[in-house]
Amino acid sequence: MTKRLILASQSPRRKELLNLLQIPYSIIVSHVDEKLNRNLSPEENVQWLAEQKAGAVAGENPDAVVIGADTMVCIDGECLGKPRDKKEAADMLRRLSGRSHQVITAVSIQARDRKKTFCETTEVTFWPLSEDEIQNYIETKEPMDKAGAYGIQGKGALLVKKIDGDFHSVVGLPVSKTMRALKEFNIKA
Repeated sequence: MTKRLILASQSPRRKELLNLLQIPYSIIVSHVDEKLNRNLSPEENVQWLAEQKAGAVAGENPDAVVIGADTMVCIDGECLGKPRDKKEAADMLRRLSGRSHQVITAVSIQARDRKKTFCETTEVTFWPLSEDEIQNYIETKEPMDKAGAYGIQGKGALLVKKIDGDFHSVVGLPVSKTMRALKEFNIKA
């Protein structure tokens, strides 16, 4: 018997990526506080948050397999969250301009009898950005709900010179690795 699959996320990007697998699932948003623990590394933090999200929903749905995920943009060992305003978005984009940074996405898949958590890190390099490019991008409003103030799947793609790693992980869910992990829970595409 196939277990019910739940995505513990309200991210439209994660929903689009999970749709690629053509597996039926439902969405139940976990309302976990996404505050970082300063005693953990970026990788440990992103994994911890993914586990918290999946665990909160799995605890209320013991008959299901739950996917929780979290994505962080890190540069110089510091994690950049979602910008609070246009000024913070511009500051983040200036910091990323002409440099490489890491996008870390963690996925935690949980069911009553097991848990699997993994991390995927992708190196992203930006073109040097002019002040006009930064301001024009901010005016699209696209940066305002995204870690690091950009979305690679949208107009933010124009800022990116190259990536080394999994594109889908930068968007918010490493699709191929997630599908392979779901097979361990007897969920197949």
